[in-house]
Amino acid sequence: MNVAISLRLATEDWPTGSAYVVEAERLGAESVWTPEAWGHDAVAPMAFLAARTSRIALGTAIMQVGTRTPALIAMTSLSLASMSNGRFRLGLGVSGPQVIEGWHGVRFGRPARRLRETVEIVRRATRGERLAYKGEIYELPLPGGEGKALRVGAKPRADIPIYLATLSPTTLEMTGEIADGWLGTSFMPDHAGVFLDHIAVGAKRAGRALDALDLHVSAGVVAFADDVERLIPPRKPGLAFSLGAMGSRQHNFYNDAYRRAGYADVATEVQRLWLEGRRDEAAARVPDELVLKTNLLGTAAMVRERLAIYRRVGITTIRVEPAGDTLDARLANLGRLLELAKGE
Repeated sequence: MNVAISLRLATEDWPTGSAYVVEAERLGAESVWTPEAWGHDAVAPMAFLAARTSRIALGTAIMQVGTRTPALIAMTSLSLASMSNGRFRLGLGVSGPQVIEGWHGVRFGRPARRLRETVEIVRRATRGERLAYKGEIYELPLPGGEGKALRVGAKPRADIPIYLATLSPTTLEMTGEIADGWLGTSFMPDHAGVFLDHIAVGAKRAGRALDALDLHVSAGVVAFADDVERLIPPRKPGLAFSLGAMGSRQHNFYNDAYRRAGYADVATEVQRLWLEGRRDEAAARVPDELVLKTNLLGTAAMVRERLAIYRRVGITTIRVEPAGDTLDARLANLGRLLELAKGE
């Protein structure tokens, strides 16, 4: 099983973030992924890391569609693939209406269709095909204007893997049908079928098996201790944030995913408390069980067993956030996890 990391340390401290990724590469981390919400973008950090690493794969988790044209996404992908000597992986997702409409001022209309067409156009462009495309969202070139169908001016590449960050049944099926990999969040291997069954349907529709995709999921925080009870409370505010703040009352895709996994009552109550401004109560309402299912916490034996569950359901890559107040502490936790993953 591959172990991946996120570049969250570099939000303000880029030298420390660089040191973290360089050392993670040396320890054996397979890939590093940069997030994008309403802070730093996902692209610039990739260029920063491409210049400082040599082996670790570099991915966006996620680059938001709807905020860039598909052609710009293709150009960016070719740039990053070129400067990293082919290590770049394009992770795409639709985000949500709070961010797309509130931050970018772009209507959050037909996101699934937009994502599908974006993938189709990006693949055509990066492979060097002439961009003549007529979809339901995008048409290239625009009719009645002066534009013409162009080919990319950079060296084409047919080997840029595209990963989709999807949560709903419809978009999960689309992932199985058209993507090279899945970026899963709100994932618990104990309830893997909530996600993987839909991806498998899409894969079958495309004439391939589920294991044709890199099933890459967030496994949360990794922290080791004999007293697992003390590791649980610090994780609850993050889960409460996902359930309550990552979307509006009408559209919270993370909340919906936990509902489908059997936590409807918890998801409803935590969201209600959060939106009422009762954040401490919202965090307290998150059950210990949910924390343990969405993170890698406890003794080495406990973490090893959780890794075995991920492997049994077919997950090929886990992305983790090593706990620790210092860089050395984070790297120590990452190193212990990598050793355990090698033994699986």
